[in-house]
Amino acid sequence: MKIAFFDTKPYDKELFDKYNKDFNYEIKYFETKLNEETAPLAKGYDVVCVFVNDNVNSGTIDILVENGVKLIALRCAGYNNVDINYANEKIPVVRVPEYSPYAVAEHACALLLGLNRKIYKAYQRTKKYNFSLDGLLGFDINGKTVGIIGTGKIGKIFIKIMKGFGANVIAYDVYPDNNYANEMGYTYVSLDELFKKSDIISLHCPLTPETEHIINKQSIELMKNGVYIINTSRGKLIDTTELIEMLQTGKITGLGLDVYEEEEDFFLNDLSNSYMRDEDLSVLLTMPNVLITSHQAFFTAEALDKITKDTLQNIKDIFETKECKNEIKVN
Repeated sequence: MKIAFFDTKPYDKELFDKYNKDFNYEIKYFETKLNEETAPLAKGYDVVCVFVNDNVNSGTIDILVENGVKLIALRCAGYNNVDINYANEKIPVVRVPEYSPYAVAEHACALLLGLNRKIYKAYQRTKKYNFSLDGLLGFDINGKTVGIIGTGKIGKIFIKIMKGFGANVIAYDVYPDNNYANEMGYTYVSLDELFKKSDIISLHCPLTPETEHIINKQSIELMKNGVYIINTSRGKLIDTTELIEMLQTGKITGLGLDVYEEEEDFFLNDLSNSYMRDEDLSVLLTMPNVLITSHQAFFTAEALDKITKDTLQNIKDIFETKECKNEIKVN
């Protein structure tokens, strides 16, 4: 079995080499991302293994199939970067539906706390022996209303964390889990009501045509003055241009992002010595009330172990039994 591994990072190679000892696959690691231009590199391989910023559109899929690739293995949960409807007609696609929902929910909490308690600003000050508290005022999460958009596994863990702080939690989901809501003591509301009532809004929903730009100028105008917005899900849930416009009005007090609408060429890469820049991202990075991390919410030892093991097992299941519980099928 030959696997072409795209968008490789050092930690990927280390872990896949470690766990591949139990599978004995032949893996070729490419640092480049998979797209229509790079797809010919997969010629002669049985599997391509891809991550969140690889572009698996219909053109890429056609090239893979023409070159003999028999499986697309995602080492992530989300698959909005794959034309899944087209793929289902051509080639099986598998994913890792969950690795560590705790990792992502905890990172969302870290972004919130870092923003609210001005951790980075305080850290920079104390390094210079400035121990003044001016400008570091935060607020208690206890008693605040936290709105959660998306109550899947990650959203539910974030709800549990916020309930631990003593927050009042409200949520929106197209498929509400009323049993869990009763158990944890939160309520489902309409999206507009969530926007209007929340002091803090955290996004934990997948990217779909219905959720793309769910945060935009109109929805932000509904929100409280001084709202905090956290996004550890997908960048395109937020209309970045309209977000910046509303940030500049002072409507939003804190913004924590682990994802960005146009992150593909930037996040997970070291561009410190490059002149390549993104205008909107550069504006966000200059704002004192914005905290951005580079799609690292998933990045824990436990999560990487599960991603690696499940990806290799998915490949084995498809080729040995023609079936895999983690295969993505539509309709």
